[in-house]
Amino acid sequence: MPPPTKAPPPGAPRRWRQLALLGGLLNVDNSESSVQSVLFPALRASLGLPLAALGQLVAASKLITVVAGPLWVALARRWPRKNVLAVCCGFWGVWTAAMGLAQNFVQLLVLATIASAGIAGGGPLVNGLVADLFDDADRGRASGVLYGIAALGLGVTGPLLGLLSDVENGWRYGFFASGAFQIVFGVLILAFLRDPGIGAREGAGPDAVARLTRAQFRGLLRNRTLVLICVQRLTTGQFILISFGVTFLVDERGFSNATASLVTPAVTVTYLLGTFLGGFVADRVHRRHPRTGRIAAMQTAIVAYAVVAYAATQIDWGPMWAYMVVFSLVGAAQSVTPGINRPVVMSVVLPELRSAAFALMLSVEAAGWAISSLLVGYLGDAFGLQTAFLWLAVVLMLANGALVTLLYRPYVRDTAAVRSELARRAASIGGTDHA
Repeated sequence: MPPPTKAPPPGAPRRWRQLALLGGLLNVDNSESSVQSVLFPALRASLGLPLAALGQLVAASKLITVVAGPLWVALARRWPRKNVLAVCCGFWGVWTAAMGLAQNFVQLLVLATIASAGIAGGGPLVNGLVADLFDDADRGRASGVLYGIAALGLGVTGPLLGLLSDVENGWRYGFFASGAFQIVFGVLILAFLRDPGIGAREGAGPDAVARLTRAQFRGLLRNRTLVLICVQRLTTGQFILISFGVTFLVDERGFSNATASLVTPAVTVTYLLGTFLGGFVADRVHRRHPRTGRIAAMQTAIVAYAVVAYAATQIDWGPMWAYMVVFSLVGAAQSVTPGINRPVVMSVVLPELRSAAFALMLSVEAAGWAISSLLVGYLGDAFGLQTAFLWLAVVLMLANGALVTLLYRPYVRDTAAVRSELARRAASIGGTDHA
């Protein structure tokens, strides 16, 4: 397998600046779920909710993604991607702000679902843009930086949100601030984002968007690597500690909401470092072992996550500083995933199908997040969060790591097929220009 090219196309936008802007957009979009997870103990007390209510909130927010994500991608095929991003991930923040006005759980659930319907467009569209800004040799590093920036806000806002738990109705102010920041980033996207064009890194023509047909989309569903990635994301238990970690420390270890929220900056620091270093290492591994490197790295990261999740949730460490250490290891283990699986999808799917592929993957991922969140909520009410974490964050993740073994052979075949098709297109365009 020849090494991937690193030559930038002529007239390429300042891609790292564009990446920083896109990472900032995902950052503020994640702030809505940060308010929900960090301040749930205070929100629960204010509205008189059971633990299962957090699972229901997360599940509703993620299930709407299954429908809304592909719809935003479809809209982005008719209108400029940056305009669609500004609406779905920026100006849609009015619904996040409205969550702060909820007077009961039903209102909060409805508003959270509507807010998430907009945010659902960010993941597939942003990942499609990253693939068009960076070539295969740098996509692991770029994806790592993207998701590192996206996580950075939680480390800064986590302790501040924890302080709001001591303020009467402080959770409402959290949602107001989150919605306001989303709207600000909507303006920034309109003003500063420069779309390089679909397939820019592979030299695709401006008509690449027109190549999507029903036959090609059916072919996307027959892409075995993509299907296996979707199954892996459906059955992952990585996300439950994000949603329930602070509540776990309050309910199972007896910390106050404000104290428990201190775990978020520790997790964010290691997550941030892990995304940067993990993406860089994943690119190096891919260059040395282009056939199996990325899949082996993914499998190693998943098993490592199960091990550190066991340490963080099944052992009583005592003081908060000890939980900050072990939860930071969880963040480090989880952080390398975006720098691996995003480039895997990018390399097995043609440029015009990438946003659609990410919409499919992230929709399935959201469904898995919803299912695991519901299970944690109900199991937590019945048996305690420690038991729920044992089965869903440890045992399930070990099974998930074994599942990745099925990816090795189809990944080699599907990447070769994409390279062959792109080479054929390039030869065809070259021949036409020569004629």
